[in-house]
Amino acid sequence: MRLTVVQTLPALEAGGVERGTVEVAAALVRAGHRSIVISAGGRLLAPLLEAGSEHINIPIGKKSPLTARHIFSLRKLLLEQQVDVLHARSRLPAWIARLAWQSLPPATRPRFITSVHGPYSVNAYSRIMLVGEAVIAISQFIRRYIVANYPACDPGKIVVIPRGVSAAEFPHGHQPVPAWLIRWQQAHPDLKGKFILTLPARLTRWKGQEDFIDIVGRLKAAAVPVHGLMAGRAAPGKAAFSEALKRRVQAAGLGKSIRFLGQRDDLREVMAVSNVVVSLAREPEAFGRTALEALSLGIPVVAYDHGGASEVLQQIFPAGLVPPLDTAAAAERIRAFYAAPPTVAPQDVFTLERMLSRTLAVYEKSAGR
Repeated sequence: MRLTVVQTLPALEAGGVERGTVEVAAALVRAGHRSIVISAGGRLLAPLLEAGSEHINIPIGKKSPLTARHIFSLRKLLLEQQVDVLHARSRLPAWIARLAWQSLPPATRPRFITSVHGPYSVNAYSRIMLVGEAVIAISQFIRRYIVANYPACDPGKIVVIPRGVSAAEFPHGHQPVPAWLIRWQQAHPDLKGKFILTLPARLTRWKGQEDFIDIVGRLKAAAVPVHGLMAGRAAPGKAAFSEALKRRVQAAGLGKSIRFLGQRDDLREVMAVSNVVVSLAREPEAFGRTALEALSLGIPVVAYDHGGASEVLQQIFPAGLVPPLDTAAAAERIRAFYAAPPTVAPQDVFTLERMLSRTLAVYEKSAGR
């Protein structure tokens, strides 16, 4: 039977939650179901629509008392569209969705599902993400976080579905097309012959850019011809941090050894021409998607041994794990990879196809299909 599934989130800008929403929406359409996404729109709206999903523009994640008015429009939508499954992917949208859902007759309202994408602050506001009839955790790390911090949540309803990447989008051994390589070499002629170390992450303190600067400095001191690339834009409200990072690079004498690439739409290609990609989150992340993408391309990754990144590397490339926050150990591991480049085997553990099939299985089981 054809399902109608609604996913709610604040917006469709770049990010793991947003990309996952678009991927699941496309999978629903391919499977013959109807997909509706409710958000404030954004950069990923075009691919969402191109894949056959519907979108309803409601700023359901805007932090304002006025957002509560959307409870009534969402209730009306759930009734009119005969929704089978309502999937909340973020906290404020989950509150709005839950209140709309509760006002419907229990016999006819849709199944309510939540997914936990991060180790949120432990409080009553975050508890909304555990009230789904099924709760999707995106890693074993997140499952442990839920069990440890919300003992009232029935562990039996938690379904661990790790994120995955497409082998078609991130093929092992991928090489950028000649036209891209020409543009890259013209833009960065000084990188020829350099050992490229890339940190793909938003510019925010907990993502580890300061550690990255320290690591590049240690590698230069060890006579490694390294050049560091920071690929990512400043997080909202973090422009001052971005400027402070640039001053720190200059103060360390690394102005010719580190560059800021800003937001990239060609991150796959940048990682493909890198020698090593690093994951330096100073706090455990829910899932190491960027590390997984690099490893899927066959690029070695050095990552702090905690959170979701640890789970990914333990399965695919354990040689890249180093103690958390230990920049000396990270630099030494990268130096060893420079001296003897390792091989990263193709991975079939964290695949997009597996993630999508398991997510749709949760929908179908919850709806009683």
